[in-house]
Amino acid sequence: MHTRLLKRGLSLISVFAAVFVFCGTWLHLQVSADAAYYHAFNDYKDAGGSTATWNDIANAIDDVLEESYRLYEEGGQNGDYKGDGQWSAYELCRDSYNFWYETCGFERSVNGYSGSEVSKAELQFKTARKAVKAGESLDDVKAKFSALSEILHIQANHLDGLGDTGASGLTFGAGGSDAPAETDAAASDDEQQTTAVTTVTAGSNAIPTSGGSNSAATFLSCFLIILREGLEAILVVGAIIAYLVKSGNKDKLIHVYIGSVLAIAASFVCAWLLSLLKLANTANQEIIEGVTALVAVLVLFYVSNWMISKAEADTWNKYIDDQVKASAETGSVFTLAFTAFLAVFREGAEVILFYQPLLKDASSTSWVWGGFGVGCVVLVFVFLAIRFLTVKLPIRPFFLGTSILMFVMSISFLGSGIKELIEGDVIDMTSPEWLQNLIPFNDTLDVLGIYPVLETLIPQLILLLITLMIFVMQKWKTKNKNEAGILAILFGGLGAHKFYLGKYGQGLICVAFCWSFIPAVLGIMQGVHYLTETDEQFEEELQPKPKKSKNNKQPKKSPAAKKS
Repeated sequence: MHTRLLKRGLSLISVFAAVFVFCGTWLHLQVSADAAYYHAFNDYKDAGGSTATWNDIANAIDDVLEESYRLYEEGGQNGDYKGDGQWSAYELCRDSYNFWYETCGFERSVNGYSGSEVSKAELQFKTARKAVKAGESLDDVKAKFSALSEILHIQANHLDGLGDTGASGLTFGAGGSDAPAETDAAASDDEQQTTAVTTVTAGSNAIPTSGGSNSAATFLSCFLIILREGLEAILVVGAIIAYLVKSGNKDKLIHVYIGSVLAIAASFVCAWLLSLLKLANTANQEIIEGVTALVAVLVLFYVSNWMISKAEADTWNKYIDDQVKASAETGSVFTLAFTAFLAVFREGAEVILFYQPLLKDASSTSWVWGGFGVGCVVLVFVFLAIRFLTVKLPIRPFFLGTSILMFVMSISFLGSGIKELIEGDVIDMTSPEWLQNLIPFNDTLDVLGIYPVLETLIPQLILLLITLMIFVMQKWKTKNKNEAGILAILFGGLGAHKFYLGKYGQGLICVAFCWSFIPAVLGIMQGVHYLTETDEQFEEELQPKPKKSKNNKQPKKSPAAKKS
């Protein structure tokens, strides 16, 4: 009896032991699987992950992409990649950009030597996310993940001083990530850290290493960041100030200066809020930057066409006479000040967020401020050259040059603004291979905001066509109701009739809402109206409505006066 009970007890213990061993093994495997990658760079760093070289960071991002692919593969075992696994894979792929590439300083460091390389990586991150979200085949997702990993390792090798070549580190479950060919995988930790000190080049200082930071690289990176981002704002603000001086409105310069100073203050506030709300390096930051850029496009385009309309000498002289009588209009001054505000604010918050991690490293603080200071000095010289040299130009070249500058800036802002919205997953991306072969990634095109993406190129081409159309229309001295009517019916959705009549603000509103087809419907109605009214009625509509003067308002009669 006792023997039987003992046997049963031993059997139960054996079963419990087997279950315990199984659960423990399963739990260990789960923990190991979780530890194979880190959701964010900060978690990786807190866990003691290696940051000796940029290839260490690229390998860690590879681990995140490997896990994303594993989730995607598991979620699509039934042939349908539309389940929870797909969404988890998408989120992880998205976070590999937001919480790794941007957060760890990779993007900032690459931006220190090539802005186009940053754009290439950003758009490839988007391509990879799009493939997962669209439920593409495993082979297609593999190819796009591998292309992304290759770009990251090429950039890592450049930052590590190992040349400008590299290969994908992804194995998709076939084994651990291969060490870069240029490094010795068998080297000891001390040897690898020593190599990092002697070979790592510009940009590596964003991540502290045991060998310290590269002071010259920090200085150069900070100098290039403020120079590249600040140059656009300086060009716009300088052109506006030169215009006010040229038009005899020096007393209105204070408004532009106030707009610029407010933009700098707003940039600090925006950067602080993004950090406080933990929205920095997320889709929210990209959306804010994108929307700001698109608003700046509308204002810059309006100012550009307004300035080119003043290029003719007789038009300019008439404008000067009007200004002598009534000084600068409040609305015009506000528009110019607002343009200066947007030009400075557009990149201000991003520049501050770029500098924040660099300033946390006490050993490189002086080099950060040194690069920033020298960059600001260069920008001051650029501003002074625009401020004092351009005003000496004849009227026509001055306004044509200023207008062209504003237009180029609007094209650049339009492309970069839409790209920011693409990165924020607000807009989808279409980048066929033939277009990538036609428009390569290089720093010149990157500054102009031109990318091999249809969603950025098509709006830029539309803006270019509208500008050419306005330029041709301004050559027509007289406005014809039949021409206005035909333009309204055929191209009312793009505001062609408004630009033809010189109503640029209304034309821009039509362009901004052309996607809704409301401007097209209103254009047809206005076109019919123009064609059916008389010439006298048309001319009367074109006449500006007289403004009510505050000084000429009649005093209200008292009730007693009314009775009498």
